[in-house]
Amino acid sequence: MSYTVTQESFTGLNSYWTDSGNRLKWGSVFVLPPWLEVWWREFQPGAELYLAVVRQQSDIIGIAPLQLKEGKAFFVGSADVCDYMDFVIVPGREEDFFDVLLDDLRKKGIKTLDLRSLRPDSTVVSSLVGMARNRGYDVSCQPADVSVELDLPPAWDDYLGMLTTKQRHEVRRKLRRLGEMGGVDYRVVEDRAVVREVMDDFLKLFTESREDKAAFLTERMESFFRAMAEVMAEVKLLKVGILELEAVPLAMVTYFDYNGSIYLYNSGYSPEYRYLSVGLLSKALCIKDSISKGKNRFDFLKGAEVYKYHLGGKEIPLYNCQIIIK
Repeated sequence: MSYTVTQESFTGLNSYWTDSGNRLKWGSVFVLPPWLEVWWREFQPGAELYLAVVRQQSDIIGIAPLQLKEGKAFFVGSADVCDYMDFVIVPGREEDFFDVLLDDLRKKGIKTLDLRSLRPDSTVVSSLVGMARNRGYDVSCQPADVSVELDLPPAWDDYLGMLTTKQRHEVRRKLRRLGEMGGVDYRVVEDRAVVREVMDDFLKLFTESREDKAAFLTERMESFFRAMAEVMAEVKLLKVGILELEAVPLAMVTYFDYNGSIYLYNSGYSPEYRYLSVGLLSKALCIKDSISKGKNRFDFLKGAEVYKYHLGGKEIPLYNCQIIIK
């Protein structure tokens, strides 16, 4: 079979993403061209961009969104802001894609693939690792973190029934107590201009809610969050959920709505209203809204925060893999 490898731009990748004629599997929002481009532009990692597209004749079988530096290859992205990373491949063509990709990387002098934030169902873990070992490469995959997710039922009462008796009682009690305040509302905004307007409130709540979040939000990280929110809202993927009391934001969540799944990306709340559990309830109301809109999965994303388990989430491991090309 005849294969070619071409280097593409983010614009080129975007055209493939929006082309319904190909069968590429874009597994999560963190591999989509708009996300990759805003990350690259904001962080400027000082590496060579390697957006390789593998074709069999005119048919695309896969895309490798990589950056190359000092003989190593990494995904475009970083584990601190990209919860999952992976290659983009037509299902069933993984072996062909990786055969061609590994040969091309070796020709370019790449000795190490350092691939992080990998789900168990990623193409790296499910296909590349075994192929690399069969080639005699040194392969190391280690658990690095966990993610937490939840399959959504068709109705809110069904969801409550999935919780433990204690947690079901707690969610109901806390929602009832919040409702007794009067003037409480949970609303979702998604228009790009409105998202831009509410980002000041969101970032304020984000930094106020936890000291580690305040330390995390450096000037560069704030620039990334603002730019990312606009870009992802422009392509109709990012939404902001706002829990308000008399039109004053008490807690906010930013999330992605993609392929029937909700990805809870970030959140913040006012410590003044901690006694009302507004942080937890903003997530519970996001789940309720997601169920009402027919979503099938709620992904709390990376991290083992206790509230995720209290709201019914189930843990999955995330891996970092290193492959030494010989």
